[in-house]
Amino acid sequence: MSTLITIIVTFFAGMGAGLGTGFAGLSAAAVISPMLITFLGMDPYMAVGIALSSDVLASAVSAYTYGKNKNLDVKNGLIMMVTVLCFTVVGSYVSSLVPSATMGNFSVFMTFLLGIKFIVRPVMTTKEAMQGVSAKKRAVQSIICGVIIGFICGFIGAGGGMMMLLILTSVLGYELKTAVGTSVFIMAFTAFTGAASHFAIGGKPDWFVLLLCIAFTLLWARIAAVFANKASAKTLNRATGIVLVILGIVVFAFSLLS
Repeated sequence: MSTLITIIVTFFAGMGAGLGTGFAGLSAAAVISPMLITFLGMDPYMAVGIALSSDVLASAVSAYTYGKNKNLDVKNGLIMMVTVLCFTVVGSYVSSLVPSATMGNFSVFMTFLLGIKFIVRPVMTTKEAMQGVSAKKRAVQSIICGVIIGFICGFIGAGGGMMMLLILTSVLGYELKTAVGTSVFIMAFTAFTGAASHFAIGGKPDWFVLLLCIAFTLLWARIAAVFANKASAKTLNRATGIVLVILGIVVFAFSLLS
């Protein structure tokens, strides 16, 4: 029975994470971490490590799909990537010093909050608007934003995820699909760094849960990325927001009952 429950939980966690990653660059940690913590009673720090591991292949496949559709900006994402990678390690170490309950509650709260944001204020930037930001200004912004994103990535397992998507669209002036493509490209590297840091500090993960999460997340991320490149920006925003809000409410409700 425990094996069946594990498969069911990881399937829905992977489905939610994969759809979120493929559609809007959502980090798997926003979905997988709270579900593993709440339903399987897993240590939050280890749950984040597994979520980050699930991010790696799912993000890489999504980035490839967005790249094929010319919705990926590698050049302007490299500066941010280097900064993010460095501060992901810092965030991962700090998170190991934080009480488990704090991490779990924070993950659930952020899931709900990000969902509300995408429903109320969807990102509707156009590709034409991207041309209005100078290269020098974007480089400076990328470094500053990279520090913030990297720390959050390591701290709560957000492998770039929504924070990166928000910054690429709101601060750096990216069009949504290009922002998602660039986000998942960077996220593949930050997630790998974060996962390695977590396992190096926290020890070996539950391999069965890890493999299931990776497989399910990869499957749904591939499906979502293909459809996302054909969908409208409004549809992507609203769908992601609704999923996050529902997930946040459900996970919070079960955490109260546990």
